[in-house]
Amino acid sequence: MITSLYPVLLTAAVTKTADFYRERLAFDTTFESDWYVSLRRDGFELAVLDATHETIPPSHRRPSDGVIVNLEVDDVDAEYQRLVVDAGLEPLLDIRSESFGQRHFILAGPDGVAIDIISPIAPDEEFAAQYSVGAPTRM
Repeated sequence: MITSLYPVLLTAAVTKTADFYRERLAFDTTFESDWYVSLRRDGFELAVLDATHETIPPSHRRPSDGVIVNLEVDDVDAEYQRLVVDAGLEPLLDIRSESFGQRHFILAGPDGVAIDIISPIAPDEEFAAQYSVGAPTRM
């Protein structure tokens, strides 16, 4: 039985990365050391780990790359206003609606990890048929 599943982002800047998630994305700290920070928001978990830490196999001691963290929110337009318009963060992808059932924008965290801020919307007919019966309509 799986009791938990959450991403752990490997970074060269643990404090800076954790601060970004706390200050900009409203995560709370559940554990913090100089090499590992565990964060939680609305029951969802995310951790930040020093990429050079000895618990990481030597072959993988490098910052996370090619990772997108999806953060689904109630009101993506309000988050865009707060983070991009008001706080001045530069989006990697500006806010837009996608035919597959998302309204979203993408930011970069201080460690370079892409953060996709999403609100589900109704997909176009061609994509609606691709969802399993009873499954949420999100990517």
